[in-house]
Amino acid sequence: MTQLILFNVFNGLIIGAFYALMALGLSLILNLSGVINFAHGGFLAIGGYLAYVLIPFVGFWGALLIAPFLTAFIGLVVERVLIRRLYGRDQLYSLLLTFGLAYIFEDGTRFIWGAQSVPYQVPDWLMQPLSVEYFFLTGYRVFMVILVGVAVAGLFLILNRTRLGMRIRAGTLDLETVSVLGVNVRILRTLNFGLGIYLAGLAGVLAAGMLGLSPTIGNSLIMPSFVAIIVGGLGSLPGTLLGGLLIGVASGLTTMFFPSASEAVIYIMMGIVLLVRPRGLLGEEGRF
Repeated sequence: MTQLILFNVFNGLIIGAFYALMALGLSLILNLSGVINFAHGGFLAIGGYLAYVLIPFVGFWGALLIAPFLTAFIGLVVERVLIRRLYGRDQLYSLLLTFGLAYIFEDGTRFIWGAQSVPYQVPDWLMQPLSVEYFFLTGYRVFMVILVGVAVAGLFLILNRTRLGMRIRAGTLDLETVSVLGVNVRILRTLNFGLGIYLAGLAGVLAAGMLGLSPTIGNSLIMPSFVAIIVGGLGSLPGTLLGGLLIGVASGLTTMFFPSASEAVIYIMMGIVLLVRPRGLLGEEGRF
């Protein structure tokens, strides 16, 4: 029984790490630019497929390093050509645009690589269990959790210790004042969008090795990622991280007792949090 509980908790932790990584990127973009990016799951899929293309040339580790940056570059182009035109408008416009982009990305990947899952090569030694008793603790799963932790720590380091990060944090509070102080808000929004898409690309590369790579890989992660933002609290990146991990672990534990409710429990948690604390666990009242 203990082994089964640990198995489901660890699985939930891994899925929660994906939710958190996705939600942090979504939250970065939403907090500064007010853009509800429904295409985030599409960028995740693009990151996974770019890694799939790169692996035969640069290997798994090279693809892991390069693919998220290429995904971020695509995000910068999309922001420059499409998203930038919607800043300052009602958020419904960005929601509709990115919702359409999500379908374009999905159909585009399906057209190029096919509708079926493609084989994603992970080094064999990473897929080996670290323990006979705890067979579910493979090197790749542990590596994913560690890498997500490093990525999150790096994000918070950038936001708290660099000039760009300080400007992003200031912009989320009062973008107009930041502009008056001489900061180029257009460039700030672009770099912030690229940073958020980088996290989606990284999540895509990691998720492909565990969930398999198909055009719909981002669909199962995008809505729980929005839920993580709501549960953690709009405007709070630490809350978003906490929300992602909580709903992941809750889903994993529910799978053990009520498998059919493993997805429903995520939305039940959201409903309970909104009833008890409408601003989210760590959100600030009146932030949005």
